[in-house]
Amino acid sequence: MFLVGALLWVLAVVVTFVTGNPNLVPTVVLLGSFLVPVTFVAWAFGRRRTGEVTAELLFSTFVAGGVLGVLAASLLESYLLHPSPWLFGGVGLIEEAVKLAVLAVLTRHLRVKFAGDGLVLGAAVGFGFAAFESAGYAFTALFTERGLSLMDLVQTELLRGVLAPVGHGLWTAILGGVLFSASDHRHFALTLRLLLSYVGVSVLHALWDSMHGIALVLTLLLTGTRWQYIQLEQGYQPQPTPLQADVFTALSWGGLAVVSLIGIAWLLAVRARARRGEQEAAVLWRIPAGRPR
Repeated sequence: MFLVGALLWVLAVVVTFVTGNPNLVPTVVLLGSFLVPVTFVAWAFGRRRTGEVTAELLFSTFVAGGVLGVLAASLLESYLLHPSPWLFGGVGLIEEAVKLAVLAVLTRHLRVKFAGDGLVLGAAVGFGFAAFESAGYAFTALFTERGLSLMDLVQTELLRGVLAPVGHGLWTAILGGVLFSASDHRHFALTLRLLLSYVGVSVLHALWDSMHGIALVLTLLLTGTRWQYIQLEQGYQPQPTPLQADVFTALSWGGLAVVSLIGIAWLLAVRARARRGEQEAAVLWRIPAGRPR
């Protein structure tokens, strides 16, 4: 699936470059944004625990979860967030809460809630969110001061496609596994572990989004000169040295790698605990899930 989709995307990009036909841009945007998320969801589908996790349910969680998640997050962020040092923290808390709520609503009728299925369905919601979000970023990258830039669009899709497996899909899969581990056909269990997982995943999300700024600050602290600090105090943007450019790049990608490894290790720990069948002890609140179908 991935190889065929990648080939079609490359062909679409090449033909669009050669012909300059703007009607092909939506094809490039959709193929590039959805290729990696759809591939990972299909891979996860083969690792479901029960027959209740059907292709139809997975499709609905991917599409509806992605659209509803993006819309709800956009509304909440517009009204609740303002420019501040804690902006990305707020983004992480809002988006992870929205995806978790959408997952609970879409899966409330399941008769059996295995943690393994929670991982799969959580990944579907997260990758759906990532796909629609990436499509928006790719479309926005198309418009530049120089006019339409297909190169910027392609670069955006390549970067987000490479990073997609360790972003939204990973974080929501963790929350889905933890949510299902203590829930049953009648209730979703709000546990202390779920609350801590939500906060932890939101922190990873915030660190991921703010890594560019973190790397910039660390680069200035480690290699900044007195003249650069004077320029910053006067409101000017100092020119970075070659060394600073290399340090900034290393810190940016190194930080993303650390966040990714933490997320992957966490997901493996949730899966291992699910396979052992460990029960949740501290249930704070049981939320009615609705009648099973």
